[in-house]
Amino acid sequence: MNILFVCKYNRFRSKVAEVLFKRFNKNKNINVVSAGIIKVDKPFSPGEKAKNKILKKDYDILMIASSRGVRARLLEKADKIIIVANDVPKIIFDHKNWKDKIELWSVTDEHAANERNINNSVTIIMRKVKDLVKKLEKVK
Repeated sequence: MNILFVCKYNRFRSKVAEVLFKRFNKNKNINVVSAGIIKVDKPFSPGEKAKNKILKKDYDILMIASSRGVRARLLEKADKIIIVANDVPKIIFDHKNWKDKIELWSVTDEHAANERNINNSVTIIMRKVKDLVKKLEKVK
């Protein structure tokens, strides 16, 4: 199974979902990747409270990695496409080949780098990732 986490820029929300999924998932048959609908090279630094919710080593590696843009190949390869964003219209993915693979998490972006809001976003993503991992364990 291949899972694609998507957000607007692939700088924070989808990357956090990717690293948390890799941490909690024990099924080696599930591959995960993240991407953004707009590729940017500007890194995002969310602050210490949010970093502490994620393994520091994984978080640091993830945040320095460059942004990946969504490509048709990623979408076609994905068995599940999770939009981890409230600012990415689901209709963008309204194509017969992948529209039934979409799940919407609607996590808000934090452009102002407000640490409290960022920490809340990480908490929401962590809860949703844990729920997804549990759900996928039952499907085995």
